[in-house]
Amino acid sequence: MILPLVVIGTFCALGLAVRYPRATCVLWILVLETSPDAWLDAMVGGHEIIIGWMKGFGLALVLILGLRQGWRADRYNPGFAFVAMFLVGLMHGLYPGLTLLASIRSLIGSAGPFLFSFVRLQPFYTRAVIAAMLWGPLFTVAFGGVLALTGFDHMFDTEQGALRLGASGEPPFLAGFALVGVYAGLMEYLASRRAAVGWLTLLNLTIILLTGARAPLVLASFVTLSFLIAQRRVAVLAATGAALSLGAMFLSALSFLRVVNMAELGETTNLSNRDLVWPVFAQAFAASPVTGWGVGAGKVIIPMSSELAGLIHTNAAHDEYLRIGAEGGVLGLALLMGLIFLWVKRGSALLPPAQCWLMRLIFLGFAIHSATDNTLIATTSSAFFLWVSVVFAEGRQRDTRNA
Repeated sequence: MILPLVVIGTFCALGLAVRYPRATCVLWILVLETSPDAWLDAMVGGHEIIIGWMKGFGLALVLILGLRQGWRADRYNPGFAFVAMFLVGLMHGLYPGLTLLASIRSLIGSAGPFLFSFVRLQPFYTRAVIAAMLWGPLFTVAFGGVLALTGFDHMFDTEQGALRLGASGEPPFLAGFALVGVYAGLMEYLASRRAAVGWLTLLNLTIILLTGARAPLVLASFVTLSFLIAQRRVAVLAATGAALSLGAMFLSALSFLRVVNMAELGETTNLSNRDLVWPVFAQAFAASPVTGWGVGAGKVIIPMSSELAGLIHTNAAHDEYLRIGAEGGVLGLALLMGLIFLWVKRGSALLPPAQCWLMRLIFLGFAIHSATDNTLIATTSSAFFLWVSVVFAEGRQRDTRNA
């Protein structure tokens, strides 16, 4: 049932993309953030097909925007690292159970989020994308509310007696998109100083809190507090301290929040079964430490049919250093980290000093976050790296005007 719908939907969407590329780009971001691989899969099935369609349509948008706006060189694009890992993996030999077709699909999915950086994005598009990043999590919550009211889905998950906001998807993914919204809000506030942007950023922070996702909450709080201190927002810092103190006084009444509930249960260091997954990926990394096992190996190191995957309901590494190490070895990991460093350094250098500092701080947080989550391969990465490409494009536009 899902395949004919995907084919029809693809042709309709491509027609709209060619005729209305900016509106289609915004719509793609909003649909992506609602996690159709969750709510649409629950209705008609086809989880992998839906994810492939969403990422594939992103590639089609890159092509359409590139043909309309033109292309640019991007010598430090991190996507090159995945191409190198793919070629080395073919020479070394792929991981047992990983097919060539599956490796190619993983290559496209891994490099895809970085491809927008090859397009000469104009202000007409960059402004719309930034607005979509700011409003996307709120749109997802509203969409999840509609699904809940109509009986197709539920907005909250329950975990050990605590509620986790998932809206139309899963709490970790909603938190990931809201984290991008926080980053976009802070960057946009530096550029515009609009109070409305500040309130949107606060709402995205609240969404992260309600999802109960610890790593995004810690990172969002760290970056936001660093931003407030650097901007000398004394009044906001004082209000934040007062709110935290008030929350501490009524901590027991907030036990419905996952982060509070886990603290009460003494499980703040619980890694959500990551300690079961990491040794398996570490073993695969150690078996081929120099070159790894090819792009896509991370999807088959723990087969979905295995007892472990059935126990924890996932086969993801939840650690990009281990996953990339297993797929590309030390060489691939070093190449990817080096290209990301140069890409961010070069792109942020054209931003105003405060925005340059903030972007580099965000990527410091991204490097930390990558040790506990799938920051490069999850659908949230498509939104994050598109936003980064847009910010860098605005930096180049500003530099051209000043030249």
